[in-house]
Amino acid sequence: MRRNGFIAIHEEDDLIRELLERWLGEAGYSVRPSGDEAPRLVIADVPSPHGAQARIQTLRDVYAAPVLVLSARFRRGLGSSDEAARRLGVTKVLPKPFTREELLSAVNEALRGAA
Repeated sequence: MRRNGFIAIHEEDDLIRELLERWLGEAGYSVRPSGDEAPRLVIADVPSPHGAQARIQTLRDVYAAPVLVLSARFRRGLGSSDEAARRLGVTKVLPKPFTREELLSAVNEALRGAA
């Protein structure tokens, strides 16, 4: 395991998943889809607000780790992503598209909150 820990990514879009893996790897995180070891954080795409609760519950059934949700369905600004995170019961919601810096900031915030 690398210095910043292991992160599980659940993203169906191969290009986005590869970009997440690269950005997180460059920042010192070990990234895996799943495994025997418990992750420190789960990053999951939620393609639709209608299926969000079921998807998040499935992740909670598998992992005892905070969840960072990625979605193109959530708006930026005015605290709307913070409100969505509270409603969904997750650590953070990061609206797509996002920058490398926004991703790493959200990951750091989620991991600080889990400590």
